[in-house]
Amino acid sequence: MTLTDYQPPLVAILRGLTPAEVPAVARLLFDAGWRLIEVPLNRPQALQCIAQLVAMAPADALVGGGTMLSAQDVDDVHAAGGRLMVAPNCDPAVIERGVQRGMQCLPGVATPTEALLALRSGAHALKLFPADMVQPAGMKAMASILPPGTGLWPVGGITPQNMGAWRAAGAAGFGIGGSLYQPGKGLAELERSARAFMAAWQAGPA
Repeated sequence: MTLTDYQPPLVAILRGLTPAEVPAVARLLFDAGWRLIEVPLNRPQALQCIAQLVAMAPADALVGGGTMLSAQDVDDVHAAGGRLMVAPNCDPAVIERGVQRGMQCLPGVATPTEALLALRSGAHALKLFPADMVQPAGMKAMASILPPGTGLWPVGGITPQNMGAWRAAGAAGFGIGGSLYQPGKGLAELERSARAFMAAWQAGPA
């Protein structure tokens, strides 16, 4: 399966998730329809959380790591069962290791130069980061010089209110962090956010 086969194409970025929170948070998100989960590695116990999420995930879900900055990060996430590689930057060595491991690779890019380098390195789609710096018009311009069908996934500043504009500009999917999940966020509030994003996706382009 490719990234576009996982529907809806919304990555829940669970930065700061703790092992104790995993069961409740995972059940809530999976029940709300989320199928792509990322735990950034720049917080404690991320690998343990990934392993727990993998054990709980439905068959049609994909779990992995974020802020993956080295080949060792790729190996560690793969060993924990993660099969999604997300990075904030474009490092060919990290992308290539992810491809070697059979992972879906979503490295971060902000310029056409980075985007083309990431694709040459084997990226399956491109994380447009920080999206709030590039904006929909910038993404649309970048897409015009990329191979047809290249998936651009904005990350950074995405809300239910602005998803439609991004989709109208050609966004294939999104990564959603602080507007969805933050450490200590109550489950009722998390569920409201999770369902608001799902409804915004279903509403389509603006």
